[in-house]
Amino acid sequence: MSTLKTKFAASAAKRLRASSTDAERRLWSRLRDRRLLGFKFVRQQPVGPYIADFACRDGDLIVELDGGQHAEDREALRDAARTAALAGYGYRLVRFWNNDVLSNTDGVLEVIVAELRKAPSPGLRYAKSDLSPGGEVAIAASDGEDA
Repeated sequence: MSTLKTKFAASAAKRLRASSTDAERRLWSRLRDRRLLGFKFVRQQPVGPYIADFACRDGDLIVELDGGQHAEDREALRDAARTAALAGYGYRLVRFWNNDVLSNTDGVLEVIVAELRKAPSPGLRYAKSDLSPGGEVAIAASDGEDA
């Protein structure tokens, strides 16, 4: 996962946070302060050349909210390219329409919870590959010894 920390990205993210939509404010009120399964979300997170609406670094998940302009063909192509680019940074991406967030917040949160449950355990994400499923180092038995 990579983030791009530049003065431009930081100022753009700050502007976007200050001008949040109603849907962004509603969803943020349910995601902030580790309120969803204890996962930490951040708003307007720079990721590569993009700024994600909401990002959960521990869950490798980005949540994007789309308004009506995203229904246009040209915007749909841009969204697909953006999704592919963000996947290149190690994130899975879920998109919701603004009106879904406003009219069915609990349903949107259920989808986000399902995605977070797919995330690797934070304690094992960077574990060495020779660890057993229980987290102990797997030791190969030598010839002639009982395992």
